[in-house]
Amino acid sequence: MKPIDSKKNGSPMVGFTDASSSWRSKQIVTLTMNPALDVSTSTDVVYSGHKLRCSRSTLDPGGGGANVARVIHRLGGQAVAVYTAGGTTGDTYRRLMEAEGIPVLVAAVQGSTRQNVTVDENSTGKQFRFVLEGPEFSEDEWRNCLRIVGRTIRSGGYLIASGSLPPGVPDGFYAQLARLAREADVRCVVDTSGPALAEALAEGVFLVKPSRRELAEHVGAALDSEQSQIDAASALIAEGCAEYVALTLGEAGAVLASKSGAIRLPTPSVKVVSTVGAGDSFLAAFVLRLAQGYPAEAALRSAVAAGSAAVISPATELCCRDDVERLEAEIAALALAFE
Repeated sequence: MKPIDSKKNGSPMVGFTDASSSWRSKQIVTLTMNPALDVSTSTDVVYSGHKLRCSRSTLDPGGGGANVARVIHRLGGQAVAVYTAGGTTGDTYRRLMEAEGIPVLVAAVQGSTRQNVTVDENSTGKQFRFVLEGPEFSEDEWRNCLRIVGRTIRSGGYLIASGSLPPGVPDGFYAQLARLAREADVRCVVDTSGPALAEALAEGVFLVKPSRRELAEHVGAALDSEQSQIDAASALIAEGCAEYVALTLGEAGAVLASKSGAIRLPTPSVKVVSTVGAGDSFLAAFVLRLAQGYPAEAALRSAVAAGSAAVISPATELCCRDDVERLEAEIAALALAFE
């Protein structure tokens, strides 16, 4: 096992609280084509045929890229969040994003921003997640998103395109985005699944972050063993699909593949409360560390810490910076044990 380097330029890793002021960070722009107003609640038992009396609900602005930008902000970094919004739910979504103090650029659409519903079953600890379809986009609407991104990104920075594509947006949208980023000398990061992932990989991106299920669907294999997971991630590197593949494995940790080889990092032992936002938290910490100048191996440690911190937070809440820094220290000890 290749060890995770805990230093940058010979100095110890700093906490996220101080990281932004330590050296200049590269620009990070996130794009959310299919945001969702996340509604979270709980009830004693989930069953059919009767009204389920639920607890007071909470609202959060969800969706891959938006969550990534929110986590980056919580970790002391900066990101510009580009997202689509429409209808009354879109108005609520805008207010929630603006309340978090994140720089945003909104692409207006005719259809209403979707909602997702998360219900915790108190009697069992199970969580039920209902993910709704987004509004139908016109060609003018999705092309406008490309124009907004093109005007916003800066050479040397990072563009994170994360989440599903709503109806009307072609499967090759993220591939178009990757070409746009390449022409602007921007590193394109993609976190999606299905045909949109396949198209993006065919075009070639800087970083892709599939889960085991998403990568298994892409390669048409179960990926049940550690070696099969490493081989599948490494194959994408060899085929020129990406410079980095960050494969998330839930409680089994993560694999990072690049031309330098593959690294597997375990996760600390934590009590899982909610898995919502864990992948987004992982990706946010990973790219933030890269933008701050850390090597990929060190960024992976921060990413696993952020993903682990997210699962100990209830419902759709994202990771807390204090938890990330505490877990990052635990992961450093785990990494040494695996050398």
